[in-house]
Amino acid sequence: MAKRMKPEDLRSFRWFGVQDLRAFGHRSRAKQMGYGADDWEGKPAIAIINTWSDINQCHAHFKQRVEDVKRGVLQAGGFPIELPAMSLSEPFVKPSTMLYRNMLAMEAEELLRSHPVDGAVLMGGCDKTTPALIMAAASMNIPAIFVPAGPMLRGNWHGEPLGSGTDSWKYWAELRAGNITEDEWDEVESGIARSPGHCMTMGTASTMTSAAEALGMTLPGAASIPAADSNHIRMASASGRRIVDMVWEDLKPREILTEKALKNAVTTTMALGGSTNSAIHLLAVGRRAGVDIDLSLFDALSRDTPVIADIRPSGRYLMEDFYYAGGLRGLLSRLSAKLHLDAVTANGKTLGENLEGAKVYNDEVIRPLDNTMSEEGGLVVLKGNLAPDGAVIKHTAAEPQLHQHKGPAVVFKNYNDMAMRIDDVNLDITKDSVIVLQNAGPVGGPGMPEWGQLPIPQKLLKEGVRDMVRISDARMSGTSYGACVLHVAPESFIGGPLALVQDGDMVELDIPGRRLHLDVSDEELARRKAEWVAPKPHYPRGYGWMYAQHIRQANEGCDFDFLEAGDEDVPEPEIH
Repeated sequence: MAKRMKPEDLRSFRWFGVQDLRAFGHRSRAKQMGYGADDWEGKPAIAIINTWSDINQCHAHFKQRVEDVKRGVLQAGGFPIELPAMSLSEPFVKPSTMLYRNMLAMEAEELLRSHPVDGAVLMGGCDKTTPALIMAAASMNIPAIFVPAGPMLRGNWHGEPLGSGTDSWKYWAELRAGNITEDEWDEVESGIARSPGHCMTMGTASTMTSAAEALGMTLPGAASIPAADSNHIRMASASGRRIVDMVWEDLKPREILTEKALKNAVTTTMALGGSTNSAIHLLAVGRRAGVDIDLSLFDALSRDTPVIADIRPSGRYLMEDFYYAGGLRGLLSRLSAKLHLDAVTANGKTLGENLEGAKVYNDEVIRPLDNTMSEEGGLVVLKGNLAPDGAVIKHTAAEPQLHQHKGPAVVFKNYNDMAMRIDDVNLDITKDSVIVLQNAGPVGGPGMPEWGQLPIPQKLLKEGVRDMVRISDARMSGTSYGACVLHVAPESFIGGPLALVQDGDMVELDIPGRRLHLDVSDEELARRKAEWVAPKPHYPRGYGWMYAQHIRQANEGCDFDFLEAGDEDVPEPEIH
């Protein structure tokens, strides 16, 4: 860690501290807003990147929580500056928030680069906001701490707890099968989301905020606190106080986001039975931080990490239960032998020091190592001639009899084709078929939407079928479940092997063998590839065009090629 900073070493000093015409303009405009020299002189300026908006349900409390963060910054002798950023509400943004994760990362990075700030508090939680903000912090590399939104309270219907996303899919299938009424479906709708905060299942939001804590980017215990709990307010203020000290200590993200930290985060997501989306996001964070990791790390750590969090969709409980059971600190204390405990975290202590005194209070929610949910982690990496660069599956959320399966493909060319035909009573499909969706990847979706939990045909639902093997180059919500193979790379829209699958081709899924195979000869595949015609691009201009030109594939983190770590010796542009 570098020596303690002096006031004249601060970035903000270049705006406010020097005696020239430009600094005169900066100071006079700050005074125009009612600030005075006492607000900034000798104090770190702290950017609070706030992803609140009127249409982000996960961050509905951020309008108040940002005031709690400001209070902490002021208490520690800092100068808080709120900088609003793109909100990325998961259910409302179309075609997918994944299309805009990199835009938020770019915006947050440039907000920090272009303003007179010395450190940053990053406020996120809704799925893509967490990785986007951490990616930005890794690239900008000024002191930063993450404040997670926190999970919402558990839902309720007829006395039964409801989990966001997971129970939506469950009861939607029951409605389509005719097992619940429209009135009951409306009751589920009104009872499933009862407070501010992100999904309280182990979806992408809870997975990534937990990963952020395991990376060391939050205060200890921050990720598990429910949004509605008063402890969340205190955590936000404490984060505001801590970032001021981080600036004086010059503790920067790239000192935290090391290879050891990335391995800790991957191990944590495996033990949680976390979202498959974590693979894409952690790969992107690693590449921003200059850490060379790939999908093989996820598979290796999955083989060595049991699932010990009994949380939906892989288990029974919800994040509120997880918090009362000891939260992430409790879980990590049970995994300590598998973690790099010497990794540095945002509070200046090591992960091992932060886990001292951590306990588990409910062995049903956070299992002991002799009573695991699964001996392997929640994510498996598959390879084969159908996915040369890899694909993933959350095998703990799939029916065991489908872990090894071979069946004929039923192919849909795109989402609209699937939506139009999936419930056709004349569709030639059985429970043994393999549903294949093409053109749903990073370029093809566009933006790799969460279409991967492909619907089971209504006629099969009525027969009692609740899971089938489904394959796509899409993602799926971390709250989803089923034998869904995802992130097939390279994607079909750019000519990957998934584009060549035809109805009736035999497809083999072998989770224990980590294999995804299309039973078609190399010669036949070559013939099909020669006849393949690339689809028409989605965007002729604008951000969508830029996205399609520069997006990496899923196995590389879906970041833009020009945003990954570059030459660290290039100096920051001078302020004029």
